Amino acid sequence: MSAAPRWAWAPGVATLLGYQRAWLLRDLAAGLVLTAILVPVGMGYAEASGLPAIYGMYATIVPLVAYALFGPSRIMVLGPDSTLAAVIAALILPLAGGSVERAVALAGMLAILSGSCSLLIGFARLGLVADLISKPIRIGFMNAIALTVLIGQLPKIFGFQVRADDLPERTLSLLGGIAEGRTNAVALAIGGGCLAIILVTKRYRPQWPGILIAVVLATLVSGELELAGTAHLAVVGSLPHGLPAFRFPQVTLDDITQLLPGALIISLLSFADTSVLSRSLAQRGGYRVNQNQEMLALGVANLAAGLFQGFSISSSASRTPVAESAGARTQVTGLVGALAIALLLLFAPNLLRDLPSAALGAVVVAACLSFADLPAMWRLLRLRPMEFALSVSSFLGVAFVGVIEGIFITVALAMVVLVWNTWHPYFAVLARVDGIKGFHDLSRHPDARPVPGLVLFRWDAQLFFANAEIFREQVNNAVALASTPVRRVVVAADAITDIDITAADALTALYLELQQQGIELWFAGLKGLAMDRLRHYGTLAVIGEDIFAPTVGRAVNMYREKYPVDWKDWDEV
Repeated sequence: MSAAPRWAWAPGVATLLGYQRAWLLRDLAAGLVLTAILVPVGMGYAEASGLPAIYGMYATIVPLVAYALFGPSRIMVLGPDSTLAAVIAALILPLAGGSVERAVALAGMLAILSGSCSLLIGFARLGLVADLISKPIRIGFMNAIALTVLIGQLPKIFGFQVRADDLPERTLSLLGGIAEGRTNAVALAIGGGCLAIILVTKRYRPQWPGILIAVVLATLVSGELELAGTAHLAVVGSLPHGLPAFRFPQVTLDDITQLLPGALIISLLSFADTSVLSRSLAQRGGYRVNQNQEMLALGVANLAAGLFQGFSISSSASRTPVAESAGARTQVTGLVGALAIALLLLFAPNLLRDLPSAALGAVVVAACLSFADLPAMWRLLRLRPMEFALSVSSFLGVAFVGVIEGIFITVALAMVVLVWNTWHPYFAVLARVDGIKGFHDLSRHPDARPVPGLVLFRWDAQLFFANAEIFREQVNNAVALASTPVRRVVVAADAITDIDITAADALTALYLELQQQGIELWFAGLKGLAMDRLRHYGTLAVIGEDIFAPTVGRAVNMYREKYPVDWKDWDEV
């Protein structure tokens, strides 16, 4: 038996068993390059999540190893994520009550819960549930998260602290601190300089490691000039020596209850990002990935992070391209990165002692600016006002009500819109347009020619309890508005994929109403499954078995064969 089928549940293991020596140098080089980005980014996102910087290192090491074993993508990088930072902070900080130890425990449990949600979804093969978070919702969410994290990180760049629970309070506190002259000029210079370096290199020299350059320069300047003492510059300080330890988070059942909805949201958000990135990587690499396996790998990585003093993680659309451009071939790149960070913690924990917090704030702010997308909202406004409204509701809900509450509210609104659209689907009366094959919407083609005595009524949705009466009313309206006395109604039913009992009863009532007026009811293009439903319900015993035509064109010909009318088709000589 080959390694691949045997290790289908752990694709990374199968890759490692078939590893080729020719890949090693590239994976080693890419892993070292990646490490230079993983360290400052992980630390910055940890602080953005309301945790000490060291926990960003912990949340990087273990997930990289877990995904290397269980992940289907060959080079995707997992770790702390800027999008999740605001969600994590919003969930754990109100419960932590100012205690760092409790915040760490809550973040660990949140990772375990989100990992468990991912595993359940993956095992149940329900990866498509992530589609509930539609693109407009995600655009509004991402813009709100960007604004939330941006406001949360700007005080670091300005060199003072802000204590507030929500975005309006944080914004007012930030502006108040600036107005009161609490800005640390040195911190502002370093943070602003780092932000400028990152943005300029990304724009004009994308091949340069802008984050690494900014962080190294800031650390060297801070250490050489001893700015922590002379300028009261906030720095990371010495990191704890050693690797993350296995530790099950000690939280209460009430904490778990409050964290669980957020864990589900994190699971869906992480999977939505990861699935898109993994598919694009697989397409470029010429291989395929299983999305349910992706969910399982995410679940394992988050569980591992939570059990080893980390927090919820996701894929990285910024660090993965670094690994790819550096020549990464397999997940050995991630293993090298994890090993390098582990060695840093074991043998050089003081290396980043002088790293300014303002520099880490600049790293996070740059990430926020990269995923904020205001032009996308403007495009929605121009193209789909309803979807723009959903995006705005997502933005406002997340920014001003709360991250989790805002997402749930917007998803609920999206479901309402979906139900409304299904409840009130598009329908049309069809007629013949000269020179064009088929029968077309009379409202879009005013010059089209209806067949005298025949109403061709198209219904563009399934028939079910919510729209059955609307269907019945609109057919009767079409009959009433017909230009000639009606003998037959043909329902163009190609889009009717299912019919429930309520709708079947409405069809029976419609048939009887039309029969009293001397009008026949027929169907064209009705699917076999829908016809079987009507037969099973007993509806066909009432309305008849011989009222079905395979196509609208055939239905028209059958009508003309029975009722000679003064009407010629455009292609008849």
